[in-house]
Amino acid sequence: MASSKVGLVPTGRQLLWIGMLMSVPLAAFAKPVQLSAGLESRFTDNARKSAFDEQSDLESEVSIGIQHTSDPGRCNSDLNARLAYVYWLDDTFDPEPYGDMDFLGDCAIGRGLVWQAENYLREVVQDSRVSNNPDNRTSKNLFRTGPVWTVRLGAVDQVSIGAEYENTEYDEPEETDSERYIGTLSWNHFFSASFTGGLSVTADRAELDTEEDIDRETLTATFSKNWATTSVSGEAGYSQIETTSNNSSRETDGFVGNIEIVRAITPTTELTFEASREFTDVTSDFDIRFGEFVFNLEQTSAVEASIVRLQLLKNFSAGSSLSVAAFSSRSDYIDVGLEEERSGLVADYRRPVTSQMTATFQAGYDNLSYSDDDTRDDIIRLNAGIEYQLNRKLDLVGRIGHEQRQSEVDSREFDENWVAIGLNYRFR
Repeated sequence: MASSKVGLVPTGRQLLWIGMLMSVPLAAFAKPVQLSAGLESRFTDNARKSAFDEQSDLESEVSIGIQHTSDPGRCNSDLNARLAYVYWLDDTFDPEPYGDMDFLGDCAIGRGLVWQAENYLREVVQDSRVSNNPDNRTSKNLFRTGPVWTVRLGAVDQVSIGAEYENTEYDEPEETDSERYIGTLSWNHFFSASFTGGLSVTADRAELDTEEDIDRETLTATFSKNWATTSVSGEAGYSQIETTSNNSSRETDGFVGNIEIVRAITPTTELTFEASREFTDVTSDFDIRFGEFVFNLEQTSAVEASIVRLQLLKNFSAGSSLSVAAFSSRSDYIDVGLEEERSGLVADYRRPVTSQMTATFQAGYDNLSYSDDDTRDDIIRLNAGIEYQLNRKLDLVGRIGHEQRQSEVDSREFDENWVAIGLNYRFR
């Protein structure tokens, strides 16, 4: 999967969407836009994360960030975006732009009728067996829009009908793009002010540019319950997925569902548990909703995607904060019989040293396993840094880190050490 691209080289359609989405908050709403700019240089002793012939290089990045949430009204929007340009001093990789973006928007058209729009832009790994360097990454842009009509049936019942169009495009031309059409019918009953339940029927069709079509029908029971310190929500049911290509079809079905439990253990400690199982494909938003999950983009068949995640957030009295998350995921590519499993632990700790200085510590561990060659890999990531506030708008950031991959396949192993320094400037 060799490629000289670092990330985002948007198509004309993507540029149009991004321009439209970013211009709405800037022009139409009263709240100020938060703009920031960054400049960072990172020296690494193994730029390609290679097992042999390690090559050092200096990676320099200039970036701009934008955040905006509109005033509540007939139309609402929430935008968080970052665009960057990366240059490698010794030309290990070609200089390229890349970016990430989350946009959510809706407009009330009439009584109970709302038009929604979402756009997500991410850098994603193409093949988890290959080192996570610019040659093994591509940008994924997912755009979704459509109307939702909600009708009240008395005091405690409501029905919603939705129709959406979804377009997924990858930067690399060899990756699979798709257009998806989604229809949803749901009924909700309010048993009390804190408990709702109902039924949902969803049908969607994904048309891949590989000439494959993927049809999915899902029936689930939905629920949501809130207590003083705990909330539980989710759905459980049955799904059937069918892949059609070259006048042949393959079908599978089974249990699907998801659940989220949020528990406030103390006023400063929160525990979140999430679990999800879906039948889907690599052009869906499953890896966007669960960042620890990685699709194998070489496979275009239907996927049984599963993940379990537990996260603890703790704020300390001195201003320190700790985030620890453990996860386990599996992707079963049904038509080809390939299974990939991933489990790991991520920790992030921040501690103020002075009124102007904050120390940061991050650690991550991933265990990966592959069914076709029965191999396992272990990845360890460590870094520590200092953030120093030079003035109200300008921060100086320094970090040092190490990454190591151990594998039963010698060519997948590597060690990398790096050090970075940068400036962040806030315009407001």
